[in-house]
Amino acid sequence: MKWEEIGHQPCSIARTLSILGDRWTMLILRNSFMGMRRFDDFQQNLGVTRHVLSERLKRLVEHGILAKTPYFDRQERFEYRLTVKGLELYPILLSMSKWADKWMDEGQGAPIQYVHKSCDKPFQPVLVCSECGEEVHARQVKPIFTQTYYNILNQQKRA
Repeated sequence: MKWEEIGHQPCSIARTLSILGDRWTMLILRNSFMGMRRFDDFQQNLGVTRHVLSERLKRLVEHGILAKTPYFDRQERFEYRLTVKGLELYPILLSMSKWADKWMDEGQGAPIQYVHKSCDKPFQPVLVCSECGEEVHARQVKPIFTQTYYNILNQQKRA
């Protein structure tokens, strides 16, 4: 299977990766959640080429994750702001951060602490069951393929 076709798999992770599946996109999102909005700021902070940055921002806008809005400096320029769809990616970034802080900190500790504004306390992201509220761990989950999965497979076979 070619990388361009990965978004057509009957797999939610593959579909997500078809949009977010490269390091630059994830770092752009990280910076967006930290308040960065302008092309030049992204480019300077990340050190990515203008061409690659332009492509990644365009894809995030096309998929409704970022909204491109004009602002005026000396000339018309644009800011890239997270949409509601984009804001819903935050738990993914928090989970990645938690994993890296546990397994890749080289004994130095977390470089960023996340504080919950409501209680003003540092926190760790925790995945909980929407039905019972219990914390969820990998060995406590049983994936079951739905009819949607089989429908997509059948459509792909006919194509």
